[in-house]
Amino acid sequence: MNNLFLPMNKEEMAAWGWNYLDVIIVTGDAYVDHPAFGAALLGRYLVKLGYKTGIIAQPDWRNTEDFLKLGRPRLFFGVTAGNLDSMVANYSAAKRRRKEDAYSPNKQAGLRPDRSTIVYSNRLKECYPDVPIVLGGIEASMRRLAHYDYWNNDLRRSLIFDAKADLLVYGMGEKQLGAIAENLSMGLGIESLYNLAGTVHKEKEPFIGDDTVLIPSFDAIKDKKQFSSAYKLFYRELDPYRGRTVIQEQQDGWYAVVNPPAKPLTSYELDDIYALPFLRRAHPQYDLVGGVPGLQTVQSSITTHRGCPGECHFCSLALHQGRTVQSRSPESILEEAKKIASDPLFGGTIDDAGGPSANLYAASCPLQEKRGVCKERHCLTPKICPNLKLSQDIYLQLLENIRSIEGIKRVYVHSGIRFDVALKDQVFLKELCDKYVGGQLKVAPEHVSNNVLKLMNKPMHHVYEEFCTTYTDLCRAAGKKPYIIPYLISSHPGSTLTDAIKLAVFLKKQGRFFEQVQDYIPLPLTVSCTMWYTGENPFTGEPVYIPDEEEKMMQRALLQFQDRRNWPLVRKALIKANRQDLIGNGPEFLVPPEKEKSANSFAKSKGKRLVKPKYSKKRRV
Repeated sequence: MNNLFLPMNKEEMAAWGWNYLDVIIVTGDAYVDHPAFGAALLGRYLVKLGYKTGIIAQPDWRNTEDFLKLGRPRLFFGVTAGNLDSMVANYSAAKRRRKEDAYSPNKQAGLRPDRSTIVYSNRLKECYPDVPIVLGGIEASMRRLAHYDYWNNDLRRSLIFDAKADLLVYGMGEKQLGAIAENLSMGLGIESLYNLAGTVHKEKEPFIGDDTVLIPSFDAIKDKKQFSSAYKLFYRELDPYRGRTVIQEQQDGWYAVVNPPAKPLTSYELDDIYALPFLRRAHPQYDLVGGVPGLQTVQSSITTHRGCPGECHFCSLALHQGRTVQSRSPESILEEAKKIASDPLFGGTIDDAGGPSANLYAASCPLQEKRGVCKERHCLTPKICPNLKLSQDIYLQLLENIRSIEGIKRVYVHSGIRFDVALKDQVFLKELCDKYVGGQLKVAPEHVSNNVLKLMNKPMHHVYEEFCTTYTDLCRAAGKKPYIIPYLISSHPGSTLTDAIKLAVFLKKQGRFFEQVQDYIPLPLTVSCTMWYTGENPFTGEPVYIPDEEEKMMQRALLQFQDRRNWPLVRKALIKANRQDLIGNGPEFLVPPEKEKSANSFAKSKGKRLVKPKYSKKRRV
């Protein structure tokens, strides 16, 4: 059966020799059988464990027909919004509906509903009220407790309540789904899973003791001070070794009970998962409608590890995958590289071999294995912890071994590197420049203001400048033209107009202009989102500047000051900040002054053109 897609209809079930399914996964993404797509990875994993598993991808939620097409599962429905939070997938930072969706066939927008997890789950309850529903994916992970929702500009309860689901899985989910399927297959109820790590359940009278933390209720956190207090208590328990169960009342005496995170997977466990027989193709039903563009960026890429010790405050990675780096073995990675190289469609280039910060592959901390991640310290900021053992030499050797596989001509590192870590090893940087980038490299400084960077939990700006200088020198020595693509964020909590102008001036001096920059989106349950909602740092209680909606637009425009469509907003921002010295004609200015409108230009703006009357050359009589 290794050459078959997981079944999407009854005919495909028959091809597997199945007349029923144990588990059905409902996803907001198109079905792509690739390990970078969560529904495919978890579906393949369940099949390996012996459970008949099918997929309902992007069902039409306006009626129940698509939800009924695979019948009733024997054990449970798994529901996920897909690889992205559905509100992030559907809306921009300006809350405008997106015109494209890379995880849908031919980038077609509108195939997943807003708040997909809730919509799908409620439809399933309508169809099969007695079948357990298990939520998962990034949308579930980041909404497992009461949270601030940017798109509603209001608080929402734990997702498990709005979705009327039976259990919520947070994190990557393999261990949890395996345990859920096993318990339910033995005839045990959902209650038997209430102590399962990495899950959330609803309970009327939960036990509260030394191993639990009761945080302020949904009603209480409407007070922003209480919100900050609740978040700090929750954040301190985000560790699989020393974390305690977090309990929060949601409504009518019912509580969300959040068990500690699941323990990190071992290399052996990760190897086992990535050795599953993925076809690395989109389901053939999408062939005639343009395929699934989201596959193109990962089809010839390899995930080397999970987890991120960087803990950027605006990012969901640490909350979803954890702070502990979980690395696959070199043997497993090379085996996957050989499979890719043998694919008839392979063009000879491994587009990426990495994960969350590629050069953190095989990084480890001996203290984490004994007592978990530190409560009061970060691994990489304000400086790299000496207990974190970096293994960039091992990563280099891995890249070299991939490059030596027959059929592979080039290996690139496109997932980005952690530049402060890269600076620790000049040999790594030199080899990277020589062999694994074409001069172009993505890194994530995010800003130039140290005040903003501190609130982001990012390295200070001088570290980025040092990296740029070193990288540029090494690239030129290798005969390559250096081109660093920085990820930049506008209007993050703490960023004032002065900070945004400082970033724009920096870009101007660099002579660098970018078509795509990121306007800050407050992702639920992140530290930055808490700052955005409360206006204070939840760990220190210090006030944090939050730009209003108009200023948010100005800060976004300042990052693309070269675009003449942004000039009115940029001028307005500069005048507001008393920086008219940056308005003028010449290379030292950000934008030219506004031209006075003549009568002729006014007419043009109305769609008319003033012309001088034509006088006849005929002689008067």
